[in-house]
Parts: sequence; structure tokens; C-alpha cells
Amino acid sequence: MHAPSALRVVLVTHPEEGARAFARRLVERRVAACVNLLPVTSVFRWQGAIEESGEVLLVIKTAGSRLDELERTLREEHPYQVPESIALVPERVGASYLAWALGETAEPGVADA
Repeated sequence: MHAPSALRVVLVTHPEEGARAFARRLVERRVAACVNLLPVTSVFRWQGAIEESGEVLLVIKTAGSRLDELERTLREEHPYQVPESIALVPERVGASYLAWALGETAEPGVADA
């Protein structure tokens, strides 16, 4: 049985264009078990000016063991110069969902421990 802390929920904003394809790549590569795409409006300071833009909030569920790979993918492939990446440790996760998510993010060739 796995502890809920084995899972991470990672928040990442992405431009509307390309968000769905980016989410699919994360799942295809098994660095994410599931990605929810939520339309949001973000207000932030960038290079001294207040900006407002429509974005997609990616709510990414991944194994803690895959977090480094997810962050590497963000650095290499995300279109923003400074991509948001906020990893949260859930307090509780349903046992069957946790087992599924960890299984879906298991590195190829590595048995689930």
C-alpha cells in the first residue's frame, strides 16, 4: 500500500494554444497519470508591467518519483521563459486512484514497488 505522499499534484499554467497537446505528451511519456485543463485568466507582474492573459491551468497528477522528469520537461519544452510549477503533496488520496496514478506513471520497465 502506498502513502498519499507518493503522489504529487502539480499546477502549471500554459498558453491556450498548445495546452492540450502538451498535456497529452506528459501522459504519453508517463510523467503524468492525468492532466486536467481548466481555462483561467491570470493577472501578474512581468518585466515591470501588470499583465492579464487567458491561459490554461494544467492540474497534473504524477508520482513523486517522476517529479524531476516532469520539471525537466517543463524547462525544455514549455513555451514560457518562467513556467509555473507548484507541486503539492495531498493529505488524502483514494486508495484505488492512488494505485492507478502510480501505475500509470511507473517508469517503463520498472515494476511498481
